[in-house]
Amino acid sequence: MSADDHSFEPAFDHGPGPDLPDHVKETAIALIGAYVDHNREELDGVIPRATDDSDGVLSELKVIAAFLSRRVQTTGVVWKPADSREAVARTVAEMLPPELEFAVSTAWEAHSVGEEEVAERFTRGDPMVYVHMLAAFNAAIGLAVYKRAELVSTLRQVTGLSE
Repeated sequence: MSADDHSFEPAFDHGPGPDLPDHVKETAIALIGAYVDHNREELDGVIPRATDDSDGVLSELKVIAAFLSRRVQTTGVVWKPADSREAVARTVAEMLPPELEFAVSTAWEAHSVGEEEVAERFTRGDPMVYVHMLAAFNAAIGLAVYKRAELVSTLRQVTGLSE
């Protein structure tokens, strides 16, 4: 993946923050796991926690996205912006209410081609749209290089959580 692939853009970066509490990291990984498993019930259960800590969860999801993007590069898996757009749309399909699914898919599509202003319009300032975008992206790109159990275990290690 090249720098032109827009898998992780500074427009989403709100600056470096303090080390996040474990429960925020757990929530970020739980969101990714729900998308990996395509488990709407599991997703519905973690959304309230994610909403309560949306800034921290978003920050953690960005760190994970950067890690997984680098991991894809080192493994040689071909992953282009079009792959990311299709994967995010497929990952959120039927997992979210239609209006949120549309906002997430459309905002990610704009983001993946560098249209940050357009992406921002589709989010309507809702941080949870970004949270869903990055959780779905992390699930999709993570499965490009890891099996499900290996992905969750690796993310726990990378974020400093114990098994």
